[in-house]
Amino acid sequence: MSPRTVFSPYVRLFAVPGSGAFSFAGWVARLPIPMLGLGAVLLVAGETGSYALAGAVSGTLALSFSVASPQWARAMDRRGQGTILHWAMTAYLISGIAFVSVVVADGPRWSWFVLAALTGASGPNIGSLVRARWAEALEDPARRQTAFALEAVVDEVVFVVGPPLVTLLATLVAPPVGFLTGIVLGAVGGFWLAGQRATEPQVQAVDPEKPARRWAALNATVLVVAVSYLAVGIVFGAMDVVVVGFTEAEGVPAFAGLALAVYAAGSLVAGLAYGVARIPGTLTSRFLGTAVLFGLAAQLLWGVGSLTVLLAAGFVAGLTIAPVLVSGLSLVESRVPRSALTEALSWTTTGLTLGVTAGSAAAGWAVDHWGAEAAFAVPALAAALAAFLALAGAPLLRRRPAEHDEIPWGGRASVERPAAG
Repeated sequence: MSPRTVFSPYVRLFAVPGSGAFSFAGWVARLPIPMLGLGAVLLVAGETGSYALAGAVSGTLALSFSVASPQWARAMDRRGQGTILHWAMTAYLISGIAFVSVVVADGPRWSWFVLAALTGASGPNIGSLVRARWAEALEDPARRQTAFALEAVVDEVVFVVGPPLVTLLATLVAPPVGFLTGIVLGAVGGFWLAGQRATEPQVQAVDPEKPARRWAALNATVLVVAVSYLAVGIVFGAMDVVVVGFTEAEGVPAFAGLALAVYAAGSLVAGLAYGVARIPGTLTSRFLGTAVLFGLAAQLLWGVGSLTVLLAAGFVAGLTIAPVLVSGLSLVESRVPRSALTEALSWTTTGLTLGVTAGSAAAGWAVDHWGAEAAFAVPALAAALAAFLALAGAPLLRRRPAEHDEIPWGGRASVERPAAG
């Protein structure tokens, strides 16, 4: 596949008016996702010397984000992205600055947790907002797959750029600077996105004769994908911790950044290819197939015993990340009404976020009790669990709602509409 074949479909996406602006604004607004958790750890540990306290504060921030972001998305589905996003970003900026202030001023410990929770709860899931805009702008399902693949690549770039940036700022300048930079970048990107009213999805009127909006956003497909993504998130969180522990045990801690970058690079390459590949079958079969591949590829981690094997196994495992994320989000997009799309996408990524938190904790325990090499069992087993959960949910996925039937590759939507009158 030539570079021109790979990149031309992505270039054509930006022929959509305003797409370049909302996609780039969404990238800037997503930079805090990996920056704030690590930034909170560096800030609190730098001020107190306690990594236990730092981890607890960081976990509070992540947990509150997971719970609150779907609620922001639901409000945006009902009232529009721009209006709600302005309020969210204002609260995000104020609470983030207040959190840094009380930590630096050595305020009461309870206030650290309260403000960390408020900061996390103020952050909507920006990736879901951008994907909803692509879904609104693109009628062709093939182009929507390409757009979702592009956003998966953007997510990988965020996780490649964010952690080194916050680490350099916190260690070379001052601990508060890393966290504050993430807050400011998130607010700038969020306000920029909020101002782009022309490309935000139209608010859809709710038909009182159809299922309630809450059920539309939490139907069986959303639940199956979100639960599967919980296990996928465990893999992500565990890999960060285990790779750091393994490279430290090998005496080359700086090698961790390279190993995690190679892992992300595998996903980036696969995401670009998957976005333009002509894959047969339904969205359901693609999601199940990519989930199984994700589970199988991660089993290579059992064999990690050297840095060379870590790089090779990490790259191969990384190749399966973007496909399982794109296929799952595409499936969800095909199964919910436009009036609940942003919320539905947020619930799926909430599963990922909760998984990352659980994976980090489980991997940390495993490194301490089993050793770093044996701790690769955590991401390997979690990946197998993700495949199992997807397959277990297959019967539910195949019982699709008639009004939101999925679209095979290159085909037209097969939508049943109620008879008039």
